[in-house]
Amino acid sequence: MIAGIGIDLCEISRMEKLLENDHFLTRYFSQEEQDYIHGKGKTAAQTMAGIYAAKEALVKALGCGIITADLSAVDVTHDKYGKPSYVLQGEYARLAEDKRVSSFYLSITHDGGMAAAVCVAERKD
Repeated sequence: MIAGIGIDLCEISRMEKLLENDHFLTRYFSQEEQDYIHGKGKTAAQTMAGIYAAKEALVKALGCGIITADLSAVDVTHDKYGKPSYVLQGEYARLAEDKRVSSFYLSITHDGGMAAAVCVAERKD
């Protein structure tokens, strides 16, 4: 059963400006995400925008908004084929458990200077 849906857009140019801001990176991105973003070279800002949009989409799917300034507790990972998924920690993991959310489905796209992400939360029943 679908428990929630979230969507978000992020301007890639906004992330280009923030890419070198260590405070922004450490506040909103896990170390693994930071390494992944920096490893993307010319497309680092595009990747960063997609991951940030994915985090925002997740909190919307959970129906909570940003409940802590530590969005790095929402880790966006990628498998060997590039498929994105979430690893939740802290308060976000507890909230997902409280809401009986068993799975999240994530899609990220980039086009026309924007990155977008959609998250579907599935509830255990």
